[in-house]
Amino acid sequence: MTPITTFAGRTVAVFGLGISGIATCQALAAGGARVVAADDSAAGQAAASAAGFAAQDLADADWTGFAALVLAPGVPLTHPAPHWTVAKARTAGVEIIGDIELFCRERAKRAPDAPFIAITGTNGKSTTTALIAHILRTAGRHVQMGGNIGTAILALQPPAADQIHVVEMSSFQIELTPSLDASVGVLLNISPDHLDRHGTIEHYAALKARLVEAARRPIVGQDDDWCRDIAERLRLANRSWVDVLSANEHVGHGWYAEGTQLISRAPWTGPLGAFADLAGLGALRGRHNIQNALAASAACLIAGLTPNQVAAALATFPGLPHRLEEIGRIGGTLFINDSKATNADSAATALAAFPGDIHWIIGGKPKEGGIAGLTQYFSRIAKAYLIGQATDEFAATLQGKVPYDRCGTLEVAVESATLDAMGGGAAHPVVLLSPACASYDQYRNFEIRGDAFRALVEALPGIELRGRDGGQGGGGDAGKGAQ
Repeated sequence: MTPITTFAGRTVAVFGLGISGIATCQALAAGGARVVAADDSAAGQAAASAAGFAAQDLADADWTGFAALVLAPGVPLTHPAPHWTVAKARTAGVEIIGDIELFCRERAKRAPDAPFIAITGTNGKSTTTALIAHILRTAGRHVQMGGNIGTAILALQPPAADQIHVVEMSSFQIELTPSLDASVGVLLNISPDHLDRHGTIEHYAALKARLVEAARRPIVGQDDDWCRDIAERLRLANRSWVDVLSANEHVGHGWYAEGTQLISRAPWTGPLGAFADLAGLGALRGRHNIQNALAASAACLIAGLTPNQVAAALATFPGLPHRLEEIGRIGGTLFINDSKATNADSAATALAAFPGDIHWIIGGKPKEGGIAGLTQYFSRIAKAYLIGQATDEFAATLQGKVPYDRCGTLEVAVESATLDAMGGGAAHPVVLLSPACASYDQYRNFEIRGDAFRALVEALPGIELRGRDGGQGGGGDAGKGAQ
């Protein structure tokens, strides 16, 4: 835990008592603050009680007595409308912050030069965060990893000179962290996302930009227009040390790829030229993972590692569950769990990672736009297996373009896809769960859906398991946010 001493002797309201909210209450109390915990759900109130905090009703509270409102990142700050606690705090002149802001203030007080690497982006931030932590740990560094991935930041050990905090940040968390000041800030990419919470893509991009604008050493991807503009604005602001990276083209100064080779043109971090090769690394397959690996490598080299240390660690990265996760093989047939692909853009990443012979399990609770935007990948698909509520909509899109079966359930889809893949005569077919849908019609979340797929594959006769049960796993995009 990181005790928060910057509010010692004062009263702080904490609204939203999920995992990070409870950790916030505990950290504030450990640092000497008086905590008023609140949540409008029975589950949150029960969690507070179990942790020793009596949940209170803030509706009739005297807000002038609060030094701050610490808001859970899932609670609306601006859109579609500010939460009622936000309105009360603003009326009373109470500052509204998040748990990562508490960490930043404690770091500034306790150890202002403690290493702190912050990562954001629309896609890939969890994989990049986990990869940075893996590389640093493999090189013998003491690492604390959390934030929007895994452990709540205030449940981690306090900032210190001899350990590195590697923290994934969502746009919601950045919005609540006005004094963000990372040693290294990584912005991977920007595409429209969470616009129901941010109003416009311009507002969303501006929030993402704040992470690198405030970082002592910014790293910015250059493979989309929004990030290219942010990098250029940093340069025009005389941030000449901004590191740029691209998975698609050469850069003059920074990081790029030639095929699967990672190239450095950043002499301030070590020798120029190729320093690693991702060929054959199942956990880092696909163009999107080249960007993730470039960003992670740049951050770790800036943190003082050698190119050889980075290359060795990349080769042992196991990947993350449910993100292009390699489950196993039966002969030449590969089984991939990409349950995290809850929209078409994420499914596109998976389809692009394999050249063809894809037996695609798809469906669930559909999102706006469906899969119409994936037509460029249809030639790679041997057959599709439709499940869940999206079946009729997706069948209409695939009609006459891709063969498909209406399977209804994941169990039927796995059985059918396996029989077709193994009996189709292709040398290297892929059975791919990449649903392009939320899971809520049949599963409580994408993790449960992915675990169900894994269990079905593990029960197949002759399966040679990989990933979490041994061997080299698969990686991909990640995140802990909403579907």
